[in-house]
Amino acid sequence: MPIELDDEQAVSLKLFVVLSKAYKTLMDQAMKDMKQHHLSPSEFTILEVLYNKGRIPLQQIGSKILVTSGSVTYNIDKLENRGLLKRVPCPDDRRVTFAEITQAGTELFDRIFPPHAEVIHGLTAGLDSEEKRLMTELLKKLGKGSGAG
Repeated sequence: MPIELDDEQAVSLKLFVVLSKAYKTLMDQAMKDMKQHHLSPSEFTILEVLYNKGRIPLQQIGSKILVTSGSVTYNIDKLENRGLLKRVPCPDDRRVTFAEITQAGTELFDRIFPPHAEVIHGLTAGLDSEEKRLMTELLKKLGKGSGAG
């Protein structure tokens, strides 16, 4: 016999299911776009962070893109071997190494990022700008309220 949920529990579970399905649908399409540029989602995201934020300590990249440090190292190695980023030692602290996008990486992102942004814009076309702003605020509130944000 199924356990009965109160109304608030049922609404919370429904939100979780709908949010999970929406995330999967959007990410599947976004990853498809990333892969057409011969980049894994992690590689694309690392380059995107460096493209938009500039030089970043390697130790901070994992928290910015939500991947493990081992995965970051693996992807940094791959991107460095392709000439899309470089490691730069910190002149003030030998324990810190920065990742920095190269000219080739910048040129690649100059070419692929605008169409990618358009794909993401198209994926969210079901909402108007005000709904997107509200959704962003509500999702931030949800994340912070869960204790994980």
